[in-house]
Amino acid sequence: MSFTTQSNQIFVQTIRDYHMKNDVDTPINNPYERGSIEHKLYLKCWIDTVQWHLEDIIRDPHIDPMEALQLKRRIDRSNQDRTDLVEQIDSYFRQLYADVQVQEDATINTESPAWAVDRLSILALKIYHMREQVERTDASQEHREKCDAKLRVLLEQQVDLSTAIDQLLDDISNGRKYMKVYRQMKMYNDPSTNPILYGKK
Repeated sequence: MSFTTQSNQIFVQTIRDYHMKNDVDTPINNPYERGSIEHKLYLKCWIDTVQWHLEDIIRDPHIDPMEALQLKRRIDRSNQDRTDLVEQIDSYFRQLYADVQVQEDATINTESPAWAVDRLSILALKIYHMREQVERTDASQEHREKCDAKLRVLLEQQVDLSTAIDQLLDDISNGRKYMKVYRQMKMYNDPSTNPILYGKK
């Protein structure tokens, strides 16, 4: 089984598990062994899924402003958790391929494997929710047809992205490409680099 086949299966499982209650406050029940890549993939998609729904909630035009502020800060924390986890997944890949002999003409990729996996997780969410729109019984036929066309594009994109990730991992494992990971170094969450925070006394 390829890495992305496994990843996509875990993402589908995660999204299905979340929607059993469909509540952003549902505690995660990660079925995989802590420290394993499967555990990280499940956690990654769970964070993405909860954040997807937080982003829906905060767009309610009638939301209480204080509730919106609390949600915005929760989304900020979620984004930081997401970034931290992507870096953990890249650390897994770096360790996995640590002994690979890099070829002299090896090239670097535009993004690390884990950031591509991040996009794959988000894509699984888009597919799930676009399929929901296609199956809506309270929507017009025109709406469902438009969403069905979008769904077909998303499914094609999933195949293409999965293929590209597996090819990248194959290139890295054979020394044709090499990993060089830049930490995100988000500044807005750091009280030493956000001027609004370090300017407060």
